[in-house]
Amino acid sequence: MPSALPDGEPMPQDGALPRHALTGAADRPLGFYLHVPYCATRCGYCDFNTYTATELRGSGGALASRDNYADTVVEEIRLARKVLGDDPRPVQTVFVGGGTPTLLPAADLGRMLAALRDEFGLAPGAEITTEANPESVDPRYLAELRAAGYNRVSFGMQSARQHVLKILDRTHTPGRPEACVAEARAAGFDHVNLDLIYGTPGETDDDWRASLDAATGAGPDHISAYALIVEEGTQLARRIRRGEIPMTDDDVHADRYLIAEDRLTAAGFTWYEVSNWATSQAARCRHNELYWTGADWWGAGPGAHSHVGGVRWWNVKHPGAYAQALGEGRSPGAGREVLPAEDRRVERILLELRLAAGCPLSLLAPAGARAAARALADGLLEPGPYEAGRAVLTLRGRLLADAVVRDLVD
Repeated sequence: MPSALPDGEPMPQDGALPRHALTGAADRPLGFYLHVPYCATRCGYCDFNTYTATELRGSGGALASRDNYADTVVEEIRLARKVLGDDPRPVQTVFVGGGTPTLLPAADLGRMLAALRDEFGLAPGAEITTEANPESVDPRYLAELRAAGYNRVSFGMQSARQHVLKILDRTHTPGRPEACVAEARAAGFDHVNLDLIYGTPGETDDDWRASLDAATGAGPDHISAYALIVEEGTQLARRIRRGEIPMTDDDVHADRYLIAEDRLTAAGFTWYEVSNWATSQAARCRHNELYWTGADWWGAGPGAHSHVGGVRWWNVKHPGAYAQALGEGRSPGAGREVLPAEDRRVERILLELRLAAGCPLSLLAPAGARAAARALADGLLEPGPYEAGRAVLTLRGRLLADAVVRDLVD
């Protein structure tokens, strides 16, 4: 089942933020994440806050219906307008994720976007993304999304090999994600992403190469490649614990990452974040860059997280409880925290070090600065940017990114 929400102080019933949260807001981009918590089936590796129809039966099921979900999200968007008051910023990026957003009618996704346009306005050239399951869309659906204003789509491909998809409990057939790329291009989408996962039990190096070649050959301009993380409480974790399938190790993940870097670079992609490659600056996911650089975003939907001006909050998890709160005129926020300056400094290092631009060495405490000098000597940081005052990971550094980050934030 989905992981637990963090601890925090209670959220005000009207959702009000501390006055300081909007100080300097004009200098920060504003984005919206819209969470759609529905899935046709639960993938064995997934611990996201998502629900199948069976899981929603019983308590709160009627309130959690897909049929009225878009209306509920629109209510939270209107709440956001009240909370942010006279904040004049238009929305720079919108990302609809899940779950499987495309289980909703395209018209519902369009209505949620229209509410953002009406309440906040969309900046010229705003990036508007939705995730999609390859089996949940067709050319007509994609054309309707494009007509509604969506200009970027992200398909969950994961692998090109049937036996790998089976281990992950993915329901789409090999070849369908590649066909979706062509359909999205035909519908007029400016940017298309494919998500891949490496390190699945039973996957070989050749399987991974085949997945990368299939993905790049389909013609997207962005590819995300993530190492499989086996989360406690998932079906995959239980299968591994019972000894039904083997656990892949860090060495395998490192080998697969090197294969990804080699194949993707050869196909014209350049890394800009440890797990993300794009064919151009314009093809980068601007919404994710907003997260990685500490900008402001409002997360609407059950379990969604938000951040504005150093205040982070999160919504109640269950779709029924979420709908009930908004129906009663209350914020669906379950809790919040005001981040101290030191926590914000550490988070900047954690996130910015994963970017190709790196993070300023000036962010580091003395112990972290000494660790950066050691990382440079060990070939984990690039010499040129270091001399210019920035910590930028080498390829080897990317393989050890978590360990480098731990050293630099000490």
